Amino acid sequence: MNQTNRSHPFRRSGQDREATRHIPDTPQTRSPSYRLAFDDAEFLCRDELRPVRLQLELLKPEMFMEEYGIESTVVLFGGARIPEPSKKDSARTETLAELSRYYDEAREFARLMTLRSKRNNHREGVIVTGGGPGVMEAGNRGAADAGGVSIGLNIVLPHEQAPNEYVTPELCFNFHYFAVRKMHFLMRAKALAAFPGGFGTMDELFETLTLIQTGRMERIPVLLFGEAFWRRIVNFEALAEAGTISRDDLELFCFVETAQEAVEAIDTWKGAGEKRAAIPGR
Repeated sequence: MNQTNRSHPFRRSGQDREATRHIPDTPQTRSPSYRLAFDDAEFLCRDELRPVRLQLELLKPEMFMEEYGIESTVVLFGGARIPEPSKKDSARTETLAELSRYYDEAREFARLMTLRSKRNNHREGVIVTGGGPGVMEAGNRGAADAGGVSIGLNIVLPHEQAPNEYVTPELCFNFHYFAVRKMHFLMRAKALAAFPGGFGTMDELFETLTLIQTGRMERIPVLLFGEAFWRRIVNFEALAEAGTISRDDLELFCFVETAQEAVEAIDTWKGAGEKRAAIPGR
């Protein structure tokens, strides 16, 4: 990662942080009040500092991705509990075992998209996932299969989740705030693939659809893998019939079953004003 080196005459904060490690040990220097504010973890975790933490969490991944040269992404949402097919015998339910095929589809979709991303030196169409297990692991793994890079936006949870081993280390981020994490999913998104999942997947998908529906976000291809699953979980037609969404809103997404179908859907997708999605490699 290339960091911008700006020349200025002022002493750098890192120098002062290091200097404080060597000051005499006295009651005054041991006092929390004496610590440098930016080097004081307890101070930064105070309730009053929440606005600062929100800003830092928005800014850090943004700076790192910009320095890496990433300009656009392809987002993968999906369940952390969906097992790799070779491990489906350990699935918690029969349905999860059946859904394990989408692990392979996510892996293949990410591989195909990453082959395109490699053509522009990993600047456009970089795979981004939540960085955890299940479908997320499959997405990062597919990118690694293609010899490419991928992003993982992990989050601190009580029972999950450590980042999976396939995320590019320099592009592996950890979050405290769900809201800021979801912003980073979409800030560079040029396409989105949603695989079967639970509350988290639903939350991420429907926030995306809401932003597009209300004009707060440009239209991008939104691909729902597994039509039978999605139609069983969400009665989209009933929403339109009830008038709680417009029938035109049903065109904000499309169903696909395989990685190849998803790639073809992206290549033939037309957004508002008949403008095609800016996906590299077409």
